[in-house]
Amino acid sequence: MSTDEGPGTAFEHLWTPYRMAYIRGENKPTGDHDCPFCLIPAMNDEDGLIVARGATVFAVLNLYPYNAGHLMLVPYRHVPDYTDLTVEEVAELGAFTQTAMRTIRAVAGAHGFNIGMNQGAVAGAGIADHLHQHAVPRWGGDTNFMPVVGLTRVLPQVLRETRELLAAQWSSSAASSTHPSTSTEA
Repeated sequence: MSTDEGPGTAFEHLWTPYRMAYIRGENKPTGDHDCPFCLIPAMNDEDGLIVARGATVFAVLNLYPYNAGHLMLVPYRHVPDYTDLTVEEVAELGAFTQTAMRTIRAVAGAHGFNIGMNQGAVAGAGIADHLHQHAVPRWGGDTNFMPVVGLTRVLPQVLRETRELLAAQWSSSAASSTHPSTSTEA
């Protein structure tokens, strides 16, 4: 193999050139305040990939998901740290997290979830200045040869279709939060 082709490797490559725009920071809004989490709420739901809007928090699909249905729960206020949230924001963030889980279970039958926030750039936050919580659905066997050996994620649906399904189910899932759970799940 010549040096023009890069180092030899046992891995196959699936080219995803659209990701280079993200890596380079292209197509980022410019201006005094170009935080995508501040700009998304001004978009219509379809263009912003917004699944639901609350009084202090919104749910949005991750544009670069770890798994199909990967949601982020985001306060409207531009704050970097969980300790900066008001009592109302913490309560709605928690309620949105519960509704996100119910919604994804109803739409896609998720077996489990990774729920969490990366606080600060050193902790892995891609957008460290605007707090956001991830709700990543998981299924038994979802880590198979593709990401482990193939270094590739397979997403079975385009984001707009996923957003439509989750948005349609969100109200039903939110309504069930007003009733005590009869589930035996831990």
